Amino acid sequence: FHAAGGRRHAETLAPALEFLVAQTGHEASDLAGIAVDIGPGLFTGLRVGIATAKAMAHALAIPVVGLPSLDLVAFPLRYAERRIVAALDARRGELYWATYWPVPGGVQRDGGFRLTPPDELASELLAEPTDTLVVGDGAHRYADVLGSIGGVELADPALSHPAASSLVQLAHARAMREEFVNQSEIEPIYLRKPDAEINWATRHD
Repeated sequence: FHAAGGRRHAETLAPALEFLVAQTGHEASDLAGIAVDIGPGLFTGLRVGIATAKAMAHALAIPVVGLPSLDLVAFPLRYAERRIVAALDARRGELYWATYWPVPGGVQRDGGFRLTPPDELASELLAEPTDTLVVGDGAHRYADVLGSIGGVELADPALSHPAASSLVQLAHARAMREEFVNQSEIEPIYLRKPDAEINWATRHD
C-alpha cells in the first residue's frame, strides 16, 4: 500500500492507516507490534510518522520496532556482493549516507550515519576504491558527482526510497528475536536541526 500526501502528512496518515487495516479484514486491536522508520530524514515527515506510531503503540499497549531509513534503502541490495552506499537527499546540498556490506540474510552497516555534501562522499569513495553500488534518491540527485567515479554504479531508481516491504522484513526478524522497545524509547534520527531552527539562526546571525 502506498499513499502520496505531499506535505499533508498529519492529515493523511491516520486515515490511510485506518483504510489499510480495514482492507486486511482486521482491526487495530489485532496488532501485536508496530514498525516505524526513524530516519535520518526530513523533520516533518519523521515527526508525524513517529508520533503516530507512538500514539498507536500506547493506545494498544503494544511494543515498537524502529528502523533507520538508510538501513531500509540498503537492504534490497543484500545480494549485491560488493560495497553498498545508501545515500538519501537531505536537501540544502547535502546527503544522508552510510556504508554497508552484504552478509548472510541482509546487510551490515560499516560505521555510523553521515550528513555531508556529495563531494565529501565522492572523496571517500575515491580514497577507498572498490566496486560500489550507490542506492537512494541522493545517488541520482548527484549522479554527476557520484556516477563518474570508477568502480561506482548507481542502483535502479526504483530502489531510491525506503520501502515498506523492507521495513516489514527487518522488523519481523527483530520481533522474532523479541527486540522490541517501549514506545517512549523511540527517537528520530535527524542528524541536523530542523529547517525552521536553521532559518531562525541564519536570520539572527
